Amino acid sequence: MLAIGDPVPDVTLPTAEGGSVSLKALHGRPTVVYFYPKDDTPGCTTEAKAFTDLAPAFADAGASVLGISRDTAESHAKFIRKHGLGLTLASDVDGAACEAFGVWVEKTMYGRKYMGIERATFLIGADGRIARIWRKVKVAGHAEAVLAAVRALA
Repeated sequence: MLAIGDPVPDVTLPTAEGGSVSLKALHGRPTVVYFYPKDDTPGCTTEAKAFTDLAPAFADAGASVLGISRDTAESHAKFIRKHGLGLTLASDVDGAACEAFGVWVEKTMYGRKYMGIERATFLIGADGRIARIWRKVKVAGHAEAVLAAVRALA
């Protein structure tokens, strides 16, 4: 399980735009990495729209935002188009990033246990180390809280 001060895991993932993103290559500026369960579901859509709405403020604070789920890059592209999202979404189909960040967990819904992504956000400092962690995220107000933490890093 990652802790504050740990170096960011070295993972490279395909993006909805057809390229790829390496978390190690994002060093030099703060980066928000948020994990979400599934494209185009109510909570995940609300969260993505909130980060999109605040994208200019994150940019003004010198930070980038990256969303990660186990959906395919093609699914991400459709999700972005459908909702007019303005952020980068990366595909973790094999679950390597989810495992590295410790967000692939056992969940329970209606008494049934299954494995899935714990909604979590990691603020990575310009030094490439974990500066802040939010686990079991509640969507309402979350993007605003993350933005406040980014601004506090400066």
